[in-house]
Amino acid sequence: MSGSETVPSTESESQPVAAAPVSKYIVSPGFDLSFFILAPILALLVGGVLPQTPLNNESKYFGDTWISLFLAVFVMSHLIITAFRSHGNPRIFHSFPLRFTIVPVVLFLAMGFSLWAIVIVSVLATFWDVYHSSMQTFGIGRIYDMKAGNEPLAGRRLDITLNILLYAGPIAAGATLMDHINDFSEFERVGSLFFTEIPAYVEFNSGILRVLVLGAGVPFLCYYVYAYWNLSRQGYSVSYQKVALLTFTGICSLFAWGFNPFGMAFFIMNFMHAWQYFAIVWWSDRASIERVFRLRGKPRAGLAALVLLITVGLVYGLIAGLYNGKNDWVFSAFLVVSVMHFWYDGFIWSVKRKQF
Repeated sequence: MSGSETVPSTESESQPVAAAPVSKYIVSPGFDLSFFILAPILALLVGGVLPQTPLNNESKYFGDTWISLFLAVFVMSHLIITAFRSHGNPRIFHSFPLRFTIVPVVLFLAMGFSLWAIVIVSVLATFWDVYHSSMQTFGIGRIYDMKAGNEPLAGRRLDITLNILLYAGPIAAGATLMDHINDFSEFERVGSLFFTEIPAYVEFNSGILRVLVLGAGVPFLCYYVYAYWNLSRQGYSVSYQKVALLTFTGICSLFAWGFNPFGMAFFIMNFMHAWQYFAIVWWSDRASIERVFRLRGKPRAGLAALVLLITVGLVYGLIAGLYNGKNDWVFSAFLVVSVMHFWYDGFIWSVKRKQF
């Protein structure tokens, strides 16, 4: 090499490498659109198409329509897979050991020995289900806020109120109100006249309730938009993923609970909820699923874990969804799984506590 030859400059090696842009999606654009953001629209389409197919015919084996059987199995199946996060994740399990062991056993025994406990918990579960579903949408929206770089507490109370309104408002003002309230008739089993009078009282005042819902809901929606506009002036970054999710969820909830019979509304909203939930568990707890089934390091561990996740859910869904017996102990076991699913999600899936 002669002295006149130049040596390639290494200046570029010392330059800082630009950080890769942070994705505003939870998993990826395709995954999020398919399983989170557009899930309400998918549920509406499924709920509109399936009744027009032969699946709406009565099953000669089970005495119900195939759609009803599918919904029962699919909805019940998502309840049990919470265990992969609560009991299958050592970090989560050791954070709340009593809640995951003692509490469900005590609740099961209480319902097994007390008809009052069964009635109270079964009625509670009806309304807790609505609240729980609204909090799932709330949680997904808060993750999008976090992805956009916003503070965990910014607009949190606004979002909680809005999501409860999106789910409970159409119920309170719509066609399915009495189907929810009629669950209080369960108290006839224990001879309680006070609670059994609630359905009649609500039905008599349903018109007033509808006015109250609309009178409070519309002004709050206006205030919600104004409050976020004000937050954006203070540096809040609008997540369009969250906006789309809330908009589609609101449309789905209004159409389902406000204008449909209870069975179809229940189908649409619970299909959406379970569809999102399977995706959430797969995304967040794939490592726990692989650990439970001892798949870590094995070829195609991810695919095997996905198949086992779906299989475990569907097997439980088949058992619980098709059970039509009268045994209080068996019913109590299914009810424990349901309410623990509602309760566990309330403190496990927390952006505020930085669980993600």
